[in-house]
Amino acid sequence: MAGPKRILLKLSGEVLAGQAGFGIESEKVNALAQEIASVARTGAEIGLVIGGGNFFRGVAAAARKMDRVAADHMGMLATVINALAFQDALEKAGIPTRVMTAIQMHQVAEPYIRRRAIRHLEKGRIVIFAAGTSNPFFSTDTAAVLRALEIHAEVIAKATRVDGVYDKDPLAHPDATMFDTIGYTEVLTRSLKVMDASAVAMCRDNNLPIRVFNLNRQGNIMRMVMGEPIGTLIHNPS
Repeated sequence: MAGPKRILLKLSGEVLAGQAGFGIESEKVNALAQEIASVARTGAEIGLVIGGGNFFRGVAAAARKMDRVAADHMGMLATVINALAFQDALEKAGIPTRVMTAIQMHQVAEPYIRRRAIRHLEKGRIVIFAAGTSNPFFSTDTAAVLRALEIHAEVIAKATRVDGVYDKDPLAHPDATMFDTIGYTEVLTRSLKVMDASAVAMCRDNNLPIRVFNLNRQGNIMRMVMGEPIGTLIHNPS
């Protein structure tokens, strides 16, 4: 079964930290970049949004005493650091990559321009969207959905630490049950911690499916792109 041609892959910043839990672990970044590079070689067009938690959660205690706008801007800059690190790893793996930032910083990355981003994807380049939406009070989940809609991605691939969406936290409850498919509204009414509620609502309103899967199982990104029904599909039930 054929999978999606253009995807938006959402990664948490913590993924880049590996076992350390903070900062960037080069071995983890390089291994993940190799996996994504192999997917890109199939012809899939890939946009990436990476969170900033591997840096920002390290200063979260200090940020609680800060103005929310200033703290959110710090988080956006953390995503730029991650994007540059991942760009380097992808290009070493032989895949041309562009970082586009919602906050302009011409010396280090391109400003986000929708038509230019689509052109990069059409030319076979991976595009990493950094700095969120440039607006405080919006998470990188919401930024990922916004960019996915703007570039006409066919699916949001939400990479997590568990196999999919469960009725309760599987890390705390061994008897948790995983859904193969679930509707957006059920995710919202059950308050399932998949993505921010605003991000899920945006997907629902624009009929953009979300595929939630385990990033720690090697090859899962390729399986998803090849159309295998891994993880959980969140969509509008017909």
